[in-house]
Amino acid sequence: MNLNGKNRSALWMILLLAAVNGSLFWEVVERSLAQLGVELSLAVGPVGIDLSVISVRLLVNPGTFIGLLAGVYLFRSL
Repeated sequence: MNLNGKNRSALWMILLLAAVNGSLFWEVVERSLAQLGVELSLAVGPVGIDLSVISVRLLVNPGTFIGLLAGVYLFRSL
């Protein structure tokens, strides 16, 4: 899909969901490896927005970036 003004919000929503899914998947991989005795932690730390009414934080790890790449690929393939 080509990016234009009408589908820009769809791109941002896909990227947001893909980043969250990638982060969660990476967390599952890290915890699964920890059960096998392999310690692996490549997380940077929580990145977020605090508006004093609502606070959103996301743990940035390699899965976040893999998810963003997958989101871009998904958007282009639509």
